[in-house]
Amino acid sequence: MPYTEAKEHAPGRLHGIFVDPYSAFDNAATERLLHLRMASEALILAPMREGRLVLRVIHGWQNGSFEPAELCHSDHRLDSLAALRRVTDDYRQAFEGGQPLPCDGTGLLADPLARAIAAAEAEGQALDEETRTIPARWPAFRQGLTLYTFFKVYHRLTYSEDDAYRSILCQTPQGPREIHEFHLEEGEFAVVAPRENEDGDSVLLLHESQLTPVLQLLEAGHGA
Repeated sequence: MPYTEAKEHAPGRLHGIFVDPYSAFDNAATERLLHLRMASEALILAPMREGRLVLRVIHGWQNGSFEPAELCHSDHRLDSLAALRRVTDDYRQAFEGGQPLPCDGTGLLADPLARAIAAAEAEGQALDEETRTIPARWPAFRQGLTLYTFFKVYHRLTYSEDDAYRSILCQTPQGPREIHEFHLEEGEFAVVAPRENEDGDSVLLLHESQLTPVLQLLEAGHGA
């Protein structure tokens, strides 16, 4: 099983800023809010100013569900906090008006999972129903650990998590990516970024319920 596709608690760029990122955002940390501003500057605002930030909003899972085909998402390129505010307003207006939330499709997880299963079977690997449908079994086939890693990120962002910060290194079709995951009183979100000094977009990933909290967090720390 190709377990080298992803590694949780792997050192990332925040390890070059903080001695211990895992304690830097804890509620008991000295200068916690300063640490949060420094992290959001490095991971969100700097790529936003450079035109390299995509907001990915997820929704669709509820009441404990986690079927890949039920996970919806919408992508929005951000060049300012004003652009984030517009997306937040669009979601709010859709919710208040009883309209469907913005959705670019339900293939964020389902499509790469189907491709990985098809590729494994084309290589002669026999996959039973449990391996196909139980996320913890996906690492049995190539790219399955990457998919399982992102599944866990989506699940934690939807249903919350106790750990304030988590750092993951994951191999993706776009190349190696650092995943910086935050579960804070101010908001819950993740940033999927290229390795430091490498090209590519960064993705600000969050559940639709966290649009307003994350916008307020960024505005409070850096101004509108």
